[in-house]
Amino acid sequence: MTFTLLPAVDVADGQAVRLVQGAAGTETSYGDPLEAALAWQRAGAEWIHLVDLDAAFGRGSNRELLADVVRRLDVRVELSGGIRDDDSLKAALATGCDRVNLGTAALEDPDWADRVVAEHGEQVAVGLDVRITEQGHRLAARGWTRDGGDLWEVLARLDAAGCRRYVVTDVSKDGTLRGPNTALLREVCARTEAPVIASGGVSSVDDLRALAELAPLGVEGSIVGKALYAGNFTLQQALAAVA
Repeated sequence: MTFTLLPAVDVADGQAVRLVQGAAGTETSYGDPLEAALAWQRAGAEWIHLVDLDAAFGRGSNRELLADVVRRLDVRVELSGGIRDDDSLKAALATGCDRVNLGTAALEDPDWADRVVAEHGEQVAVGLDVRITEQGHRLAARGWTRDGGDLWEVLARLDAAGCRRYVVTDVSKDGTLRGPNTALLREVCARTEAPVIASGGVSSVDDLRALAELAPLGVEGSIVGKALYAGNFTLQQALAAVA
């Protein structure tokens, strides 16, 4: 299995930003989203992970801006944020993106999500944003502001519906540059045959190598955000490390 890197472009109020642990109000701005995405394309990215944070938090939308970004890129795009019903799903797929990532809707509207993953196959991934607590592995919904249920119960339900891919994030790691949670990824891969994309915590090329070593278990790639924007390494260095 090849290992794919997906540089993240998270958009809030028309700007590319990064958050800490997904919390609203922790944004650091990095300028124009199209320029950010084009920079990753020029550096060799094959995929971009493009997120509408305003839609995810239910405080607006950058739909037209993101559609323009998708149109102007030559690489594949995974689009995420606020895709919660037929209309928003149709609009997301109409941008020409290669895949959408469902989040809250997969937890709050299971019948709809199960139908969507069954109907759209490879075009749909589901984001599993995990908080590990005394109560177990809990999922985070609504921009990580609400509890979304037990990870393992939801994973079993989505597997039964035919979900083709999961994006797994340890919320406590996201945007912190503290390293990915490889133990969580191993646990998820042990319970599903669908490929998994890792997200959250990457701080170094060594972290990426550690994730790439999980490829035989089912980890097919990693979203990379803050570490790239902070200059911890270049995308070219990251791609070379996992080649």
